This record gives sequence, structure tokens and C-alpha cells, in this order.
Amino acid sequence: MSLTFPNQSRSYDATRQAVRFWGYDKAMEWSFFVTEGALKQMSPAMARDEADMLRVFDSNRALIYTAAEKLYSRERKGSYELGAMDV
Repeated sequence: MSLTFPNQSRSYDATRQAVRFWGYDKAMEWSFFVTEGALKQMSPAMARDEADMLRVFDSNRALIYTAAEKLYSRERKGSYELGAMDV
């Protein structure tokens, strides 16, 4: 049950106001979303636009990946949302 993040891709999801990224446990792929609130907590000066949200994500990958691993270890589901309380 080791979650890895070999795919550095991420994308902005305007509908969810979040940044989406993917984690892998062996051959299984899992979707993760980091909410605007979580990103804003990491960088209070962040603008509420795609470019700045992606910039904050990139600047905080290690923290986000650690939070994703913790959330993933608690339960298995189709996708995971990291909110301000998770980071």
C-alpha cells in the first residue's frame, strides 16, 4: 500500500476550484484534488486564478503529497479531496 507520485502532471479544475493530480499504488491510479482553501492556507497572498493556484501547488508538492498519503492511508475511495484541514 505504497502511494507514489511519479506523474508530475497536475491540472486546474474550474468546476471544483481545485488542482487535480494523480497518485499510484502499484498499477492503480487515484485522483486527488487540492481545494482553493487548502492552497490559500499554504500561500495567503495567492490570487484566485488558475496560474497562481498551479504555482502554489508546484511550490508545495512535498507538503501536498504527504497530506495525500495520509488521506489515502485512512480509506480507499474513487477520489480524494485535500482541504484546508488536511494540509
